Amino acid sequence: MAGFYSDFGIDEHVSAYCEGILAPLRARFDAIDAIAERNQAKVLRAMQQNRVDAACFAGSTGYGYNDAGRDTLERVYADAFHTQSALVRPQLVCGTHALAVALSANLLPGDELLSPVGKPYDTLEEVIGIRPAACSLKEYSVSYRQVDLLPDGGFDYDGIRAAINEKTKLITIQRSKGYAMRPTLSVARIGELIRFCKACKPDVLCMVDNCYGEFVEPIEPSDVGADMIVGSLIKNPGGGLAPIGGYICGTRACVDRCAYRLSAPGLGQEVGASLDVKTALYQGFFMAPVTVAGALKGAIFAARLYESLGFRVIPDGQEPRYDIIQAVELGSAEKLIAFCEGIQAAAPVDSYVRPVPAPMPGYDSDVIMAAGAFVQGSSIELSADGPLRPPYSVYFQGGLTWYHAKLGIMMSLQKLYEKGLVSLPEAI
Repeated sequence: MAGFYSDFGIDEHVSAYCEGILAPLRARFDAIDAIAERNQAKVLRAMQQNRVDAACFAGSTGYGYNDAGRDTLERVYADAFHTQSALVRPQLVCGTHALAVALSANLLPGDELLSPVGKPYDTLEEVIGIRPAACSLKEYSVSYRQVDLLPDGGFDYDGIRAAINEKTKLITIQRSKGYAMRPTLSVARIGELIRFCKACKPDVLCMVDNCYGEFVEPIEPSDVGADMIVGSLIKNPGGGLAPIGGYICGTRACVDRCAYRLSAPGLGQEVGASLDVKTALYQGFFMAPVTVAGALKGAIFAARLYESLGFRVIPDGQEPRYDIIQAVELGSAEKLIAFCEGIQAAAPVDSYVRPVPAPMPGYDSDVIMAAGAFVQGSSIELSADGPLRPPYSVYFQGGLTWYHAKLGIMMSLQKLYEKGLVSLPEAI
């Protein structure tokens, strides 16, 4: 492989060091493959039980009435995630949109939204009204309260108990870390939090932002009491094939309201043309467990590599994995930019492009994003991004195959190495 790597401009010292990092990881990779096999069986069984056939792939136009393939896909999602109902639509343009629909559909004026895991992901700040924005929940008299995690990443149960009151209607739990250097939540920990919140107020709704976490574990938050789980199809569950879309899975009452909010009261899930994307949505969901497994291997490799060089990484190279994101605290804008240049240079699309920091809608600081993807913005494909603010952390994720993820990480190190931003010890 040395000649192969040299074709990509990877120095022999860099490739030898990376191969030394990989050697002890084989047992962990085997464990990831075992989880992928279980999740693959779960998805396959859901497709078989719902009698998916070639007719399900036919497109629909206009109102989308009697779109049997769309309706079957939603039953497949509901069965795979063990929920009463599901809304899986190309009209949900991204994860933020799906979350906004779920929140606005299930919160009314005078209700309060509570986040017991600290500040949500940047793009939700304007949805909620933390940062002023037109059509935010705050404009519609929905109040917001949050309880930060404890310094050790634990839940502040006393603070949560005190925050839940007669107005608390919905609790939002972000599974992944977003742009925060905090641990991702395991499904087990999410279950503990949901049980605690419902013990405090039995009728409170619990919604989990499931982005980046689908198929990482054998079970999902819907298996431990979540009323809704929400995510994007151009992340894990789309398997890299879905060109657009989002999902909301949960109780029938919650999902019905989401469908009315997405379309119109009285119309709900009866309308919504799927055009010609259903084959990709079905096939992507089928491929997702294996695709996620490759991304997880890449994340573990990145963690072990960069922690060996003295960088702070979350999670570290030994910890269990609960999402596909690997955070690396690089410490300077120069290192953050160089890392992203390496990821971009490893892409199959736009590999010749140099990513630069720029303002992004929904963010309060410049952001650099590296993603040479077949689907624009697809985070299950090889990508890395981060805000240009201290501590200059990069968030690496994806790779449709483990081998591509591996190459991307090696290229990120190569860019740091050739710019003199990191020194390599002797190969391990």
